[in-house]
Amino acid sequence: MANRVACLSFLLAAGLAGCSATPPGKLESGVATFAKHHALIGGKEQKNPLPDNARTLADGKEAFSHYCIVCHGNDGQNTGIPFTERMSPPIPSLASSEVQSYTDGQLKWILDNGIRPSGMPGSKGVLSDDELWSIIVYLRHLPPAGSVGIPDVYNN
Repeated sequence: MANRVACLSFLLAAGLAGCSATPPGKLESGVATFAKHHALIGGKEQKNPLPDNARTLADGKEAFSHYCIVCHGNDGQNTGIPFTERMSPPIPSLASSEVQSYTDGQLKWILDNGIRPSGMPGSKGVLSDDELWSIIVYLRHLPPAGSVGIPDVYNN
């Protein structure tokens, strides 16, 4: 009987140790990034129907401020968001090469469907397609880290 209790205790402890939320390692991150870019995220060929101009950028910043800043910050780079460092998987900076290397169609797919099991929710039925496409234009022109202003790209 004592051996059974010891064995069950060991298995329980080993199982719980596997459930801890630790940041992913380089290999795990690399495999997940490759899988997302090449197999799991749809919409790769879809093109953004909205023009990349000052009006669309302003619309995207507005939509972003209503839906995205809670987790991604005003700058899209997690500035001022205290819980981002504790999330597993971590919330990526939207200015990162990992995020920026998605096609516009893939970003739209992510915004529509979310990414499971991360905390990224889908927004289908919450935001209109035009709002989502304008957010993507904004993501392509994020302000510098720590900024809350509109990117300088269209201010001449």
